[in-house]
Amino acid sequence: MIRHLLSGADLDAATATRILDTAAEMATVAGREVKKLPALRGRTVVNLFYEDSTRTRISFEAAAKRLSADVINFSAKGSSVAKGESLKDTALTLQAMGADAVVVRHPASGAANRLAEWVDGSVVNAGDGTHEHPTQALLDAYTMRSRLGRLAGLSVAVVGDVLHSRVARSNVLLLSTLGAKVTLVGPPTLIPVDWATRAATANTAGQAPDITVCYDLDAVLPTSDVVMMLRVQRERMGDSYFPSAREYARRYGLDGQRMRRLPEHAIVMHPGPMNRGMEITPEVADSARSTIVEQVTNGVSVRMAVLYLLLGGNNA
Repeated sequence: MIRHLLSGADLDAATATRILDTAAEMATVAGREVKKLPALRGRTVVNLFYEDSTRTRISFEAAAKRLSADVINFSAKGSSVAKGESLKDTALTLQAMGADAVVVRHPASGAANRLAEWVDGSVVNAGDGTHEHPTQALLDAYTMRSRLGRLAGLSVAVVGDVLHSRVARSNVLLLSTLGAKVTLVGPPTLIPVDWATRAATANTAGQAPDITVCYDLDAVLPTSDVVMMLRVQRERMGDSYFPSAREYARRYGLDGQRMRRLPEHAIVMHPGPMNRGMEITPEVADSARSTIVEQVTNGVSVRMAVLYLLLGGNNA
């Protein structure tokens, strides 16, 4: 088992599958009267969040507490960070307190990797800038496997603001490792140039690309097993990447009419929070095809599995 979880690229197929299988076992705890295991008793998990978060922070906190770990929640607001303390100094403070694991969310890409150089405990990347969010990719993969029974061979369309999405990056890396076929869909301005170039180069050379790129949502819907809608991250946009919200919704929003073009078994996913009415309509978000609420539930089980394997189950 790996020491840190910083990127979807850290996981080979065997390790990722072990995490997903362990998460399935952890999920049974939620059905018990006492939703706790003693696996991490005496261990300390620090949630180090430099960005606002609801789902991810609470999910990690619930996961650690269900494993009986001691949890310290650290928010940059109201801390010494507001007085100018650096990430390294904060890391050294956590090290002195004996943190066994640090779950970090930071607005700077690469912050989790730097933190891993400064602490002896395990570091879990809970989202760094526009870089990665590996546990979100794991819970997405877990949800797909739970609903559809497999990952290998699935056609997954990742739709929307791919350029600014750390969720998309981690999902591309992990799902490709697990044998799924990923298609990136969105306006040309919101598809990373390196990925578009990589897909085009593979096609030109006659190779099977690990990812494909399409700018027409309607074209990919009939053959997609999974449609993963991404939030348009306006807070990260310094320029105009599309004419208007209305135009974006018309071209790339998933509404009821588009949902009915999907195969009968296909599911709709969204990492949240959603811009209802823009990338996804309430009709779709609240439909039986939607896994959005399941993803939140599954997130606790997956994060329990990650913390357990990093801290307590390496020799299991």
